[in-house]
Amino acid sequence: MNYNQTLEFLFSSLVSYQEKGPEAYKPGLERITAFCKHLGNPQRNYFTIHVAGTNGKGSVSHMLASVLQQAGYRTGLYTSPHLRDFRERILVDGEMIPKQKVVNFVDKHYDCMKELGLSFFEMSTALAFDYFDQSDVEVAVIETGLGGRLDATNLIIPIVSVITNIGLDHMALLGDTLPKIAAEKAGIIKPNVPAIVGTRDADTDFVFIGRAKECGTTLEFASDNWNAERTPGNTYNLKNKQGITFDNLHPDLKGLYQRKNIPAVLETVLSLRAQGINISDQHIHDGIANTIRYTGLLGRWQELSRAPYTVCDTGHNIDGLTEIAAQLETCKYERLHFVMGMVNDKDVDSVLHILPKDAIYYFCKASIPRAMDEHVLAEKAAAHHLHGKTYPTVAEAYAAAKAAATPDDMIYIGGSTFVVAEVI
Repeated sequence: MNYNQTLEFLFSSLVSYQEKGPEAYKPGLERITAFCKHLGNPQRNYFTIHVAGTNGKGSVSHMLASVLQQAGYRTGLYTSPHLRDFRERILVDGEMIPKQKVVNFVDKHYDCMKELGLSFFEMSTALAFDYFDQSDVEVAVIETGLGGRLDATNLIIPIVSVITNIGLDHMALLGDTLPKIAAEKAGIIKPNVPAIVGTRDADTDFVFIGRAKECGTTLEFASDNWNAERTPGNTYNLKNKQGITFDNLHPDLKGLYQRKNIPAVLETVLSLRAQGINISDQHIHDGIANTIRYTGLLGRWQELSRAPYTVCDTGHNIDGLTEIAAQLETCKYERLHFVMGMVNDKDVDSVLHILPKDAIYYFCKASIPRAMDEHVLAEKAAAHHLHGKTYPTVAEAYAAAKAAATPDDMIYIGGSTFVVAEVI
């Protein structure tokens, strides 16, 4: 099989959360443990950094990888989902895994994967572990897929565990309260492995404090330790309680929500330094300033056009879209055109409630089975005083927005990772 045939084979043969949603979720480490043993446990042959959280874990993972690359370490990066190409999930020094490596892995191990009943994510995780070992990776940044405690990535014993924040998402699988969700995320905290939580929250702090105590390890809240000031030019000045300062950090990730992610990155870097990972201040400046360049990260307040000002963002839950709505309020435009689609397994009403009422909406349906019908979405939106027209595809909705917008208007595309993927 060639690469495209291999991917088609995998998507049709192994259950994918990206395609099927909750029915594809296979919690537990038994299958991935058995498969990695079959592979020779490649995940044990390099240092790892484990990153979980409801929002921000992708940005934090990419910034950390970029900083490590600048520091001269051969760096692996495993994230999900992908936007354009499956290979975006598995990078070494910013380069995607070669297509032939994916083909060869499937050819060699498919019988075992099928016998063990692996999910698509479990297969992808094992492929990343194996490829990083083959590529002589020194440090790998590993992002959880969903949750933490029972996530396939939780097979690793990292040198630091990072949890960005906790929000209400995937409640059918992780729990219907913040403490329940936090308990799942806290499952990545390991005995004697330093733990970092990006954002303090009175509703969940006790969960992390208890887990760290149980594991006999240290716990730091980055939001407690760092004071971050942002200038209108998207430059950050940060200072921590020990007097360590980073002035004029200029991330190429432009979302205002990065003010929460950057302290988590810096706190993680301090932990890495304490463990002998050599990272200079200049490596931090260069890595954060060139995250997109060095890792290829897409879809985080990504500017597609200046006139009309056009932005897309993968924020798709209540916390993520609350940040988006706040940033939209800072933008200057005559009219806002909002291209929007969502998936069926989200709390749609809570999201619609906080979106701008004065926007012109273009309701659409991404081309995946989980996508919500555009007419259903429009009907739900109308109950929250959001109005616009419906379009059967993302492409048609985006084309209609571009046709209607003047150079002084703004177009925003979002609501779902899959909507952004089709635009990009």
